Amino acid sequence: MTTTATLTERQTAATTWNIDPAHTVAEFKVKHMMIANVKGQFSKVSGVLTLHEDESNFKNSHVEASIEAASIHTRDEQRDAHLKSPDFFDVEKFPTLSFQSTGISIRDGEVSVEGDLTIHGVTRKVRFAVEGPTEPAKDPWGNTRIAISASTKISRKDFGLTWNAALETGGILVGDDVTITLDAEFVKA
Repeated sequence: MTTTATLTERQTAATTWNIDPAHTVAEFKVKHMMIANVKGQFSKVSGVLTLHEDESNFKNSHVEASIEAASIHTRDEQRDAHLKSPDFFDVEKFPTLSFQSTGISIRDGEVSVEGDLTIHGVTRKVRFAVEGPTEPAKDPWGNTRIAISASTKISRKDFGLTWNAALETGGILVGDDVTITLDAEFVKA
């Protein structure tokens, strides 16, 4: 016979998974001169995923992530310096980009995570489309790992990132829409 306490414990049991920064990539993509996509990455990502035992619906699960804004890399030192300046991320004043989930849902097999994204000191609700988590796998050192891939599209202006330059031929230098992608590997705590 199962007691109520045992059922409650079973329903609230959770596992904690820490982001493995060596196997995690946070990327963004934005239009340059309205003709081509420019991509960039942040190299310093940390975070925690808490999965509740009832992992089939994820309703009580939670994810949080943090990115060091100064770790931005676009393969161009001059552009990186400009992106770190007060014109964009203002990394001295706003050193961290962060995400805190407020809800996880599954519809027609599609997982989405809604939460509060903070960039440049401005917090907005966003929804990430998520693939995963994968089935757990053991690495050669005995650690258990899972992975996810998540993406969303934001308006950079919604986060106070409004700097731009008009082009002689018409149009603007930097697009407004930014696609954010996170490919993250987690290690079970």
